[in-house]
Amino acid sequence: MSITLYDYWRSSAAYRLRITLNHMGLDYDAIPVDLLTGANRGAENLARNPQGLVPTLVIDDHTFTQSLAIIEYLNETRHGDLLPATALGRARVRAISYAIAMEIHAVCNLSVAKFATDNSGGGITMKDWMQMFIAKGLAAVERMLDAPQTGRFCHGDRMSIADICLVPQIFNAQRWEVDTSAMPRINRIIAVLESIKAVADAHPDMHQPA
Repeated sequence: MSITLYDYWRSSAAYRLRITLNHMGLDYDAIPVDLLTGANRGAENLARNPQGLVPTLVIDDHTFTQSLAIIEYLNETRHGDLLPATALGRARVRAISYAIAMEIHAVCNLSVAKFATDNSGGGITMKDWMQMFIAKGLAAVERMLDAPQTGRFCHGDRMSIADICLVPQIFNAQRWEVDTSAMPRINRIIAVLESIKAVADAHPDMHQPA
């Protein structure tokens, strides 16, 4: 069985999939799609991903888009144990995941941030935008983690989809020099996650083009 990941090394969504594939022990071929040159908007990428985004995953003779949908598919078909056994637990993990992927990441997507800064008349820099929304969003996630269900990871003592979303967002926070010193729960969980080989091997520095 061949697996192909259409990837961009610094994409948060693609980073999530690299962690997931590593965690599940699934070997894959990575084909880069350069967002900076606009390759994502080219006809070849649009044919497999109508939104002109990454990642796209080809597996089981099907083509999949949208990272969280792909992760849930892999979890269901490969028994990844990335969601809790209870409905309440699954709801909490999804809430944390969505707070990151659909709130922070969506507004800090490169195309959104570039549009905002380009049309601000010089009043907003890319760094201003990223720091504002990443800091605000992560502060909310920190409060969400202030709950007895939080363990070594975002939920209990097993890595979940929430953790897979958190790792790339912290990479972005570091990239844009967001101060996370007042987020002890996040920092503690990230320290655990960074010690996991599947997570470390997915880091953008390991996938940066030569």
